[in-house]
Amino acid sequence: MVSETTRQQVVAHDAVKTKPAAPPKADGTRQHPKARLRNWGTIIVFLAPALLLFSVLVLAPIVLAAYNSLFRWNGYKTSPMEFVGLDNFSRLISDPIFHADLVHGAILIVLSLGVQLPMALGLAMLLNQRVWGRAIYRTVFFAPYVLSEVITAVLFLMVLSPDRGLADQILGALGIDGPAQGWLGSRATVLYGVFFVITWKYFGLHMILYLAGRQGIPHELTEAAAIDGAGPWQTFRRVTLPLLGPTIRISVFLSVIGAIQLFDMVWVLTGGGPVNASETMAVTMFQYGFRRSEVGYASAISMAMFLLSFIFALLYQRLVMRRDVEGATTVMRDVR
Repeated sequence: MVSETTRQQVVAHDAVKTKPAAPPKADGTRQHPKARLRNWGTIIVFLAPALLLFSVLVLAPIVLAAYNSLFRWNGYKTSPMEFVGLDNFSRLISDPIFHADLVHGAILIVLSLGVQLPMALGLAMLLNQRVWGRAIYRTVFFAPYVLSEVITAVLFLMVLSPDRGLADQILGALGIDGPAQGWLGSRATVLYGVFFVITWKYFGLHMILYLAGRQGIPHELTEAAAIDGAGPWQTFRRVTLPLLGPTIRISVFLSVIGAIQLFDMVWVLTGGGPVNASETMAVTMFQYGFRRSEVGYASAISMAMFLLSFIFALLYQRLVMRRDVEGATTVMRDVR
């Protein structure tokens, strides 16, 4: 027979075995519940201000714009808000001006990806070489990005103005006549004039991004390629360009999102003219919201811009930047 003392010891042992264990820490040891609560409290305290600002400055305007897009309203408190449902979006889909805005945005995106970014990449590769005064060149090329969009637009209003502008004076000295209505006054040239200004303003940012990415590539890799007999072009194509992939993908993302949301520079340069030839979605939204007092329709345009940017960001991160995210996750897992 088992003694009473032995039976009590077995029961106590089973109770110890069935007692829930504390969750493991990152280093494999168990963490006390109070320590977990303290850690979560610290996380909440640090995240609360950022979440509050994000909710007030980002989420709340999105919700308000989505709400206003369901009404016909001129923006004044004294005027009634007429509920129209999705009529503003139906009007948006059939609006030829909005269709033209989409085409203008697509043209700017194609030009940015085909001209602006390759030029910035080539300049970054050049300034990565040991050339005299490269620090000065980097500063000069990056300086336009420091200027505000409004100052840049006012500056190029004088440069591209007809007859008296610097562009026409240079072409006149070469025996070439500029457009009769000016570079920003002709429907055939206005969008390319806007793109020229955008390129002058932003190519320095992309150049610095590419230069930073290039300097992060170990010299041993390019030296090994040279020892194996690879020429400069082969080294760039087979070694440098693939390792610059994450930087290039970020640059493309910023360029596309910036083209979708482009407003201030176009507004100061052309106001969307002539005859809507340079108008973007943001300019159209401003026109309807503040010039024509159609806040409901302007809110629908803003929601269309948000959805385009949001869908592009999701698809781009899912399909294009996925390898970068997975690589970073793998590295963090290996470090742990």
